[in-house]
Amino acid sequence: MACRPDNDRADAYGNFESIDVLVSAEVQGKIIRFEPVEGERLLVDQVVAILDSTQLYLKKKQLLTGIASLRARLGTLDAQVEAQKVQLANVRREQRRIDNLFEKGAATSRQRDDINGQVALLEAQITASESQKASVRTEWSSVEVQIQQVEEQLHKCRVRNPREGTMLSKYREEGEIAIPGQALYKLANLDDLILRAYVTGNQLSQIKTGEPVTVRYDSPEGLAQVSGEVTWISPQAEFTPKIIQTREERTSLVYAIKIRVPNDGKLKIGMPGEVLFQPISQ
Repeated sequence: MACRPDNDRADAYGNFESIDVLVSAEVQGKIIRFEPVEGERLLVDQVVAILDSTQLYLKKKQLLTGIASLRARLGTLDAQVEAQKVQLANVRREQRRIDNLFEKGAATSRQRDDINGQVALLEAQITASESQKASVRTEWSSVEVQIQQVEEQLHKCRVRNPREGTMLSKYREEGEIAIPGQALYKLANLDDLILRAYVTGNQLSQIKTGEPVTVRYDSPEGLAQVSGEVTWISPQAEFTPKIIQTREERTSLVYAIKIRVPNDGKLKIGMPGEVLFQPISQ
C-alpha cells in the first residue's frame, strides 16, 4: 500500500482468499472425459467428468438376468403349489368318504390311517413350497437392492459440479484413474472473496460480526475501496504472521478476522487488502 498520513492508516491488514471446495469422485474408475479447464466457470449440477462404467453396466445386466431366473422359479413354484392344492382337495374328499365308511364298519383302520397320511404329506409339501416361494421373494428383493446400488454407482460415474464457481486447479486428466476421496479439481465462487486480516486484542472491542467495514485495495486507478462485512472473529490469539503489518508493530499476538467482500472481478486471490472499521460514508 502507498504511504499515507497516520490518520489515514488502516486498522488491519491481510490478504484476499476464497472459500475453496475440493471435488472428488465418489466411485473409482478411469476418467474417459474431463473437458473443463482451469479458470472456467462451472454451473451447479454440470457434468464435469465421466468415468468408465463398463463393469458396472455388465454387473447390472447380470443382476437383471438373475431377476428373470427368480421370476421363472417363482412361476414354477406357483404352479406346483396349485397342483398340490388340487391333489389335497381330492384326497380330502376321499378322506371324508373313508371316514364315513369307517363309522359304518365298511373301511379298515389301515385305510383311514393311509388317507390321513396322504393328507398330512400334501399339507407338508404345500407348506414347503410356500416357504420356497418366500425364500425366492426374499432373494428377489435382495437382487433389486443390488440393482439400485449399481444404478447409484452408475449415476456417480458422472461427476457433477456441486456449486457454481470457477475451477481454480485441475488435479486429474483424461485417462487417469479417479479414486474416491482424492480431489479431481478445486472450485471456488469468486463473486465473494474473504479478506483474512489480523487485529490486536485492544482492537477487538471496535468490531463485531455482522458489522460493515471499509476494505481498501490497490487498483490500476489507485487506491480503491469497497464495503465488506465481518463474518468471523477468531476466539484465540496467534503469533503475528510475517506478511502482516499490524497497527501496533510490537504486538506479538493478534486475532484473525474474516471479512466477506463482493468481487466485481478486480479482486484476486492473494492480493493484499486493508480494513477501516468505519463503514463507507454514504
